[in-house]
Amino acid sequence: MAGITGWIDFERDVSRDVATVRAMTATLAARGPDGEALWASPRAVLGHRRLALRRSDESQPLVVDHDGRTLAAVTLNGEISNAGALRRELEARGHRFRTRDQAEVVARAHLEWGEDAVARLDGMFAFGLWDPQREELLLARDRLGNKPLLFWPHPTGVLFGSEHKALLAHPFVSPVVDADGLREVLSQAGTPDHGVFAGMRKLAPGHLARVSRSGVRVRRYWALPPGEHRDDLDTTVATVRELLEASVVAQLDADVEIGSLVSGGLDSSVVTALAARELRRRGDGPVRTFTVDFVDHATHFRPDKVRATLDAPFVEALVRHVGADHTTVLVDTADLVDPVVADAALRARDLPTPLGDMHPALYLLCRGVREHVPAALMGEIADALFGGFTWVHDPELVAADTFPWVAIAQRHIGPHGLGNGLLAPDLQTKLDVPGYCRDRFAEALAEVPEGGVDDPAEQRMRQLCYVHLSRYPETLLPNDDRLGSAVGLQLRTPFCDHRLVEYVFNAPWSFKTFDGREKSLLRAAARDLLPDTLLDRQKSPFPVTQDPRYARALRSALAEVLADPGAPVAPLLDTQAAQRVVAADDDGAAAWRGRTNIEMVLQLNAWLSTYGIRLAL
Repeated sequence: MAGITGWIDFERDVSRDVATVRAMTATLAARGPDGEALWASPRAVLGHRRLALRRSDESQPLVVDHDGRTLAAVTLNGEISNAGALRRELEARGHRFRTRDQAEVVARAHLEWGEDAVARLDGMFAFGLWDPQREELLLARDRLGNKPLLFWPHPTGVLFGSEHKALLAHPFVSPVVDADGLREVLSQAGTPDHGVFAGMRKLAPGHLARVSRSGVRVRRYWALPPGEHRDDLDTTVATVRELLEASVVAQLDADVEIGSLVSGGLDSSVVTALAARELRRRGDGPVRTFTVDFVDHATHFRPDKVRATLDAPFVEALVRHVGADHTTVLVDTADLVDPVVADAALRARDLPTPLGDMHPALYLLCRGVREHVPAALMGEIADALFGGFTWVHDPELVAADTFPWVAIAQRHIGPHGLGNGLLAPDLQTKLDVPGYCRDRFAEALAEVPEGGVDDPAEQRMRQLCYVHLSRYPETLLPNDDRLGSAVGLQLRTPFCDHRLVEYVFNAPWSFKTFDGREKSLLRAAARDLLPDTLLDRQKSPFPVTQDPRYARALRSALAEVLADPGAPVAPLLDTQAAQRVVAADDDGAAAWRGRTNIEMVLQLNAWLSTYGIRLAL
């Protein structure tokens, strides 16, 4: 994990403006608490914030020279899991390394293979590489989008950075959000290349960009593959186990102490059990596990269709089973409403969210974990990969003409989706967030690769699997990365291994549900790893508090916003609807779904104020 920035300009001598890139880089200090460095030339300045996980990590930007000429300068964020193998191959081709740093592997791979080198890299990464001989910048992002990367083209070059805040620190960039940017914020559409702020773009997962005097050229270097799955069920289960085990082992860097985030659910339990087994094989361990829980959660908990059971008993069962060294990070309502915590979570993400206490809770969990280990495994995207979401088992939601996670929000919360119920009717009409989601959904379906599938039901589930792997992670992985990075914690995601993703994507839906339940393949692949108690647990998302004090705090905060005539969010609100929510005597806002509208209003108000945003609607 690190923070990367850069300013390329083909007409201006940017070596005289190092202070500007230093300011951009300083915004990412939390991503790299162990140091900051810049590299400057007349056409390019690169910045780097460093997290030193291992002794071999060098200061970056890393520069490769030969005969007094600079051949490449690279600033890298993330982990290249096959760096050792690539290093050996490059050495066999005559390259002589001066460091053990993975950034030098990236630089020399580029010198050997050009932009085709990106497809040879495994792991989670984002980087900027300047080639001074060609006067060309290469930007690249890993296949599944674990590491964020944004860029802002300007008339004579480009700016880039790990997070929005880095680009917003440059005087070229103004915090302007137009109608499409606000639609993206309010929709949870996960558009892969949308940067929200006017003129800003995300580099989509599995893409690279070449920047030269002729402009910016973006191309895809990886995509989910077309193909017919030819393995039988038993072979498929065995292959899933083999690929997942290999991914977990690769994530357990021998030079870095790795923990594991657990919830007592299938995904994190499988990852943790495999990690515990590998650590025992190495003579290390026990595995360090971490979970978040709320003070008095058992007292306030009421099961529903989304969360039927508490996490704690299942976490305890996992800890006993694998012999983990376990830590529970306890969070109180006072922590969740602490303005310092709320501000830290917002500044980590740079964007508002209707997901309420989830992000402050994850931020506090990561902060607690970082006190013990610098990196942790997590079970993210397993639901997207193996069909774990409840909505893919609902025929009405499967047939919807929009993202299924949007359709379920429209069913249970309101026609405008998650968190948008208190916006002014004229604004809702103007933005037409449901229409925006339908358009983005149609774009995603148009990308689905052929799979030799004739059955319409199988084809539909293939489409939804593609949508879940190409769009839904953009609402999860960058947020996980940013909330962890805000406290210097690197999060690692074994389910994002592209070989596993490619294989499971092409497996038929009948295999993924062969036992009549969700995630059948994963459950079968882990049958010998976990007790039935964990294998058979019904899916439960990241926990949320049901403490009525939290709901009251939300209503109180909303009342303060309504009482402030200068509140930035005021022109966007349906004031009468918001006043009715404040005046409500019931605990409707205690239910997670019922309070997302309040959460979004409060988040929008803080975002508009903190970032000085100008809405160009």
